[in-house]
Amino acid sequence: MAFNGFKFSDELLNYDVFPKVLVKDKEAEIHIRPLGPRDIFEKGKTYKYLICGLETGRPSDYPATGDYKEFSAVCNDEGGFTIKHTFTREQMHFIRFVDGDGKRMIQFPVYCVDKDLVGRWPLRGDLHMHTKRSDGKQLPAVVCANYRRHGLDFMVVSDHNRYYPSLEAIDTYKDVKIGLTIVPGEEVHMPKVNGQRSDFHVVNFGGEYSVNALTDGPQTEEKGTGKEFRSLNGECPDFMPLAQWEEKIQALADEIDVPDDVDKIPAAVCKWIFDEIRKANGLGIFPHPTWINDVYHVPNAFVKYMTDNRLFDAFEVLGGENYFEHNGFQAIKYYEDKAKGINYPVVGSTDSHSSYDSNRNAFICSTMVFSPENERKALIKSIKDFYSVAIDTINEDFRLVGDNRLVRYTCFLLKEYFPLHDELCREEGRLMKQYATGTEEEKKEAAALLDIIGGRVQKHREKYFDF
Repeated sequence: MAFNGFKFSDELLNYDVFPKVLVKDKEAEIHIRPLGPRDIFEKGKTYKYLICGLETGRPSDYPATGDYKEFSAVCNDEGGFTIKHTFTREQMHFIRFVDGDGKRMIQFPVYCVDKDLVGRWPLRGDLHMHTKRSDGKQLPAVVCANYRRHGLDFMVVSDHNRYYPSLEAIDTYKDVKIGLTIVPGEEVHMPKVNGQRSDFHVVNFGGEYSVNALTDGPQTEEKGTGKEFRSLNGECPDFMPLAQWEEKIQALADEIDVPDDVDKIPAAVCKWIFDEIRKANGLGIFPHPTWINDVYHVPNAFVKYMTDNRLFDAFEVLGGENYFEHNGFQAIKYYEDKAKGINYPVVGSTDSHSSYDSNRNAFICSTMVFSPENERKALIKSIKDFYSVAIDTINEDFRLVGDNRLVRYTCFLLKEYFPLHDELCREEGRLMKQYATGTEEEKKEAAALLDIIGGRVQKHREKYFDF
């Protein structure tokens, strides 16, 4: 079955537990409030509960590490509890209530994080997708609305050869209050160099100017060379005619040293693109090398050259297609490189061309970024600093790729926090689409409602994270 959203457990529906994410070695005050389930606890009665670390084993079986602590608490007038505890290990813990015979009644998971994660909010986003401005199906603003409806906190519009659609999306919502951060970007495809084509793709996530539009191509053919269409803030390098660009790349190709099984022109183009994205303060993403486009999109020898030399900033380890060779082989490549000491940040993306549910691949992958702000520069820095996890939602149950520690934390969040988060995003996404496509009266209504609800996801974060 296809993925249909992060699932609510009965405990998540029946009890509100907050905060859920706690800080190591800091006393936490945790509230457990019933949300209308069958009564389990009697008001005024004292109950025994255990604090159980998920990763340390049963004390009876593993006394060297087992860590169950026993406490008691009085059920309050709400039918719940307020308890205090200082957690000393980064891991998931259960707050487990037991009866007089020691039998489990109910348990509530919480997560303790070390101090480097304190103040880093978990933000889920998509770093690669398309609209009707290239080969997608919907307008840039509609794509953004649809993905907010499905719980994204940030996203890029990365149309083929074109940067201006991302500016169009940002401009659409500039006067309304939304919780979705729309990042400028593009999928970069440069022209042939002296007749030789370089058929790899690069995603410019968050760059302050267009790399495609530095020379001739669809962007400049459609919008000209005006900087207002080529940059986020009106500043970018001067336009180069195609002949000048070819000369630059040929000179670079003559300089670089590559293995015998790697073509110099594509290697030079690739290096130049990633260098330009960094100059633009963006994140250069190497996407879908094992996409089967007749044969592999990028030869294995070229992929090895790319990873061995870390030409890119982040590797799109998940996304684009739902057959195993795509994500499966890319994930194997990532872990093999990691075992060799070759480490690079990973991201997951849909590479979608339609944001409707009818598209089987519309919601297949995303990225969790642990960032101090839901803002372009902070997101880019956090990914470069290895605070990201790729999320595979091709099938009914999610899968994760990334650093072991962050994967464990992300797994907890997708089960215990994001079902609640995504509920809040649905109405905001619906109103965004109404604002982008509705009548004048409908736009006014949507803007007014967005002004009311626009900050609630951040308030929700602050409730569930003890930062």
